[in-house]
Amino acid sequence: MIREAARIIQDGGMVVFPTRTLYGLGVDANNPSAISRLFQVKGRAAAKPVSILVKSREALASLVQEISPAAISIMDRFWPGRITLVFHASPGMSSLLTAGTGKIGIRIPGHPVAAALVSVLSYPLTGTSANYSGRPGVSRIEDLPRDFLNQMDMIIDAGPLEGGMGSTVIDMTTDPPLILREGAVSKKELIF
Repeated sequence: MIREAARIIQDGGMVVFPTRTLYGLGVDANNPSAISRLFQVKGRAAAKPVSILVKSREALASLVQEISPAAISIMDRFWPGRITLVFHASPGMSSLLTAGTGKIGIRIPGHPVAAALVSVLSYPLTGTSANYSGRPGVSRIEDLPRDFLNQMDMIIDAGPLEGGMGSTVIDMTTDPPLILREGAVSKKELIF
């Protein structure tokens, strides 16, 4: 199933897959037409960036301009999962993903299916929630509207997920780092 999902994504397709708390929507983060389709299907405003999932820290080298000691400390403590770190994106990163900000949110997924999926890809995967923009994310496939699911090329149903808060998002481009969204990791747990 993972190999089939990877083939679909490689061919420009869109896949719903499980993350730790909610179902995600994955396309090849290097494919502008796939990213455009994702925005269209979600009804997401172009001004809203989309985070990406990677298989390892080593993948960051080609995606971001700088990895600060504070970012390394956070990765050591909380990755995989639970934290999305925002970096200055490398010049080659699609402005569709960064929404023209020059910044990109990146996470190593904590869910075994999401981790297996990114591990077989040679490029990052989008990590946005599987839902229409402005509507809540879902922890069960059956909670997604049928018309949304009909636009997918593949759905990996791992049953009910944990639910709850998504990842905490931290902007590492400022000093000190700035918490953009408190989620699975509380402010109290973070020491910069």
